[in-house]
Amino acid sequence: MVADSRASKRGKWIFKPLASALFVATGFAAGACDSSPGRWIAVGLVLGAIGDVLLIPDNKKTFLLGLGIFLLGHVAYVVSFLVMGADGGSTAMALLPLAFVAAIVWRWLKAHVEAKLRVPVLAYMVVITGMVALSFGAWRAGASWRWFAAAVSFYLSDLSVARDRFVSHGFVNRAWGLPLYYGAQLAFALTAGLLVAG
Repeated sequence: MVADSRASKRGKWIFKPLASALFVATGFAAGACDSSPGRWIAVGLVLGAIGDVLLIPDNKKTFLLGLGIFLLGHVAYVVSFLVMGADGGSTAMALLPLAFVAAIVWRWLKAHVEAKLRVPVLAYMVVITGMVALSFGAWRAGASWRWFAAAVSFYLSDLSVARDRFVSHGFVNRAWGLPLYYGAQLAFALTAGLLVAG
């Protein structure tokens, strides 16, 4: 946060990968790989750490690549919730308000996103919205409420990324977005260790 507030590229290259490596290490130390859904969470954590590094440079190519890596990370979380046995009815129930929120967010963003990035950004929004809905379905099926809390925190943190990238660049976006993001990833990492081996 200090490196970001001072716009220190060197600080970002040192501390952001380190912070991301720590939530990956936390997941492995907590026992994420001891269960089938936990292993998918571990994949999502690793992809998130890679995506974090790709977002450090301020250029379009690495941003797009990072977006794709994060999308795959959310797909890994989706698979994890499906393996947990997410309740279909509860997932559908959550999807309705989430789709409404996503539509509002897309209407807000669309005018600011250049044409070449609209399809990737929209695809990312669809996947993360589905991930949040499935986390609710998994919770309703008996999984920990922490999954849903982590997914919502991740979703909110991505709003800060979108605002910073497309609407209004500034540290204020990272000031609330980064704590939500790292809190979400740590919650995923720690909760993955609570899963029953299978």
